[in-house]
Amino acid sequence: MPSHLPVIVVGGGAAGLIAAGRAAELGAKVIILEKNKAVGRKLLISGKGRCNITNNGDINTFMENYPGGGRFLYSAFHHFFQPELLQLLKRYGVETKVERGGRIFPASDKASDVVQALLNYARTNGAELRTQTEVLEIWQADGAVKGVKTAEEHIEGYAVIIATGGKSYPATGSTGDGYKWAAALGHTVITPRPALVPLNIQEEWVKELQGLSLKNVAVTLTHGEKVLAKEFGEMLFTHFGVSGPVILTLSRLVVEKENRRELKLHLNLKPALDEEKLDKRLQRDFQKYQRRQLQNALDDLLPKRLIPIVIRLSGIEPAKFVHQITREERHKLVQILLDLGMTVLGPRSLAEAIVTAGGVSLREVNPRTMESKLVSGLYFAGEILDIDGFTGGYNLQAAFSSGYLAGESAAQR
Repeated sequence: MPSHLPVIVVGGGAAGLIAAGRAAELGAKVIILEKNKAVGRKLLISGKGRCNITNNGDINTFMENYPGGGRFLYSAFHHFFQPELLQLLKRYGVETKVERGGRIFPASDKASDVVQALLNYARTNGAELRTQTEVLEIWQADGAVKGVKTAEEHIEGYAVIIATGGKSYPATGSTGDGYKWAAALGHTVITPRPALVPLNIQEEWVKELQGLSLKNVAVTLTHGEKVLAKEFGEMLFTHFGVSGPVILTLSRLVVEKENRRELKLHLNLKPALDEEKLDKRLQRDFQKYQRRQLQNALDDLLPKRLIPIVIRLSGIEPAKFVHQITREERHKLVQILLDLGMTVLGPRSLAEAIVTAGGVSLREVNPRTMESKLVSGLYFAGEILDIDGFTGGYNLQAAFSSGYLAGESAAQR
């Protein structure tokens, strides 16, 4: 095919921008097609607007943090991993910092800086960006990609990189278009489902705590008598249930459970203390505040908003004076602090998930190039693939690594 034809990148997110930048850097003519008014919509809201770019773990650590499809990324990671990514971002003005759990953020705490750096990477190397351009179809002939069809025109290309994301946060443009095109071109699409998604909880008291964030707690997910998993870290109460890093990590198991009737979360508010130590701690507090009512005696132990809930669940009268509380009542408080139970109704919708599980089957994509095994010149990068990781920067690194490799492979065709 004539060399003047471009590499067409569909989608201006993390994977698409880095793919375009790398292909252009190697001398390819590159056109980025983005249906939104601006690129990087999902990147801008990632990490609460701070953008958790990657993690400082090694490749083995990364592999342990992809419940779906991680092994597929070996080649991409060996080709372009977190040191190369941070070097590239630094080249375009983004300094970074490491936070708890190895999570890496821009030093400025601004996701917009990351988007701007990726955009500069693509543009300074000559990539052309066309926003508000919706792709309707990708066309191929004789087993090779020929270009794309938009509402306005047919654009010929010798390679097409689909980097349209999954189906989570559809307001950012991730509406599943890429799955439709992949299927039309003969690819198997594993049913998209939510990953890293908040959970609906039955108990009404949970809603009273909306907006309360807890740190250093342990949460165990059980199904009947069986313990499914346990996580330690941060969580958040919402108007419908619970969210936050530990909940999002556990959510994959909830999504996969067909029978959710006996799913429960067990929140340990004081995981550093066993029953005996917590009882002694409570006795010390009661000694200190012996002339107070119970409702005013737990400030050293719990966030203010949680106190009335814990007392209510214990069945103790809130106005009861501390020195009148029996050993049995104190024991009941200890039990609740170590195991605050919540009934899981199920996950929130795919639209509210941070990441989509499922997507284009990895069996039909070459991990060394990101090229389709079915259609020559067709490449996939990022969340459209059947890969999903836990929170902590793993999903964005997967997008960056697969995007970089796809861009390089397309340019070298």
